[in-house]
Amino acid sequence: MVRADKAEWKAKYFMKLQSFFAKYPKVILVTVDHVGSKQMQEIRIALRGKGEVLMGKNTMIRKCLRGMLDERPELEKLMDQVYGNIGFVFTEKDLKAVKDTVTKFRVKAPAKSGTFAPIDVFVEAGPTTMGPEKTNFFQALNIPTKINKGTIEILSRIHLVKEGERVGASEAALLNMMNVSPFQYGLVPKLVFDEGALYSPKVLDMTEDDIKARFMQGVRNVAAVSLAINYPTAASVPHSIVNGLKKLIAVAVMTDITFPAAEKTKAYLKDPSAFAVAAAPAAAAAAPAAAAAKAPEPEPESDEDMGMSLFD
Repeated sequence: MVRADKAEWKAKYFMKLQSFFAKYPKVILVTVDHVGSKQMQEIRIALRGKGEVLMGKNTMIRKCLRGMLDERPELEKLMDQVYGNIGFVFTEKDLKAVKDTVTKFRVKAPAKSGTFAPIDVFVEAGPTTMGPEKTNFFQALNIPTKINKGTIEILSRIHLVKEGERVGASEAALLNMMNVSPFQYGLVPKLVFDEGALYSPKVLDMTEDDIKARFMQGVRNVAAVSLAINYPTAASVPHSIVNGLKKLIAVAVMTDITFPAAEKTKAYLKDPSAFAVAAAPAAAAAAPAAAAAKAPEPEPESDEDMGMSLFD
């Protein structure tokens, strides 16, 4: 009877996973480390009308994905990503909005021995509530302290735990004694599967300005390579034209050849004072701004201003 129920449960899970992949074109893969049932319930409630959250055993997920490869070969990209505490957030809405909804549910948690630190943990300098009997504990962790008014005072800021490293037993005990809960746990987006494309969730946080900046950096790289190997491209042609014009002006300056673009340069070389006159308006316009930026120094006070003397 138990085997029949288990087989039926697996069949229902496979049907549910297959239906979600068929219904929703977008999937966010999330890690679910140290997330409680109440926290998961709050996330599911917040996602109503926006998407679905589905967890499961990795072996069952891989088996289900393997069975769908004939109809949807693009799902093979997910096979290597199903490991650890992994889950799926299915949606057909805006991915960034769904990601923000999922990640806003964070719960503070104390540091536990043996767990991996999701962030760097620092112990700030200052007084504590612990008595002098705990001094040896701080000395074992190489934390400089002194006794001040009957309690231990930490003398300098200490980098206690580094991100990605395991939390030691001593570090966890110290943080617990100081009533510090340094970590926050929740669903962490790992990858985004969007209509067959697999990419980092950081892409969802990019703005139009970020995209433009990255595109222009790529254009500059292409132009630099094209100029270095003397291979003209649309990105390098403007630079080639400017460089060519500079060379023509240099030739014109050294010879009697002239053309409109070189006449101004020749005029400045014949009469350098003309360049100083042309640059003067720009310097004059910058001077008031510099003067306004400089704050006036306060005048020193004196006894004479009060109408009395020290020896009156």
